Amino acid sequence: MAQGKTVKVEQIASPLRKHHDQRETLVGLGLNKIGRTRDVPDTPATRGMIRKVQHLVRVVGDAKLRGRVR
Repeated sequence: MAQGKTVKVEQIASPLRKHHDQRETLVGLGLNKIGRTRDVPDTPATRGMIRKVQHLVRVVGDAKLRGRVR
């Protein structure tokens, strides 16, 4: 697999009392506990997942991407 751009995502809130689709999206991103971080590929699909749970996650590092996703 070629090395492409990645985005570091951190979970900052719990999915409790949220729709189950949001919980499944967090699991799809590789997150399941508050404070966990993952490097995920920077693809349109991943950006859509981040946008769907933007109130539960934070994009770490890339200031340019933080402004666009949130």
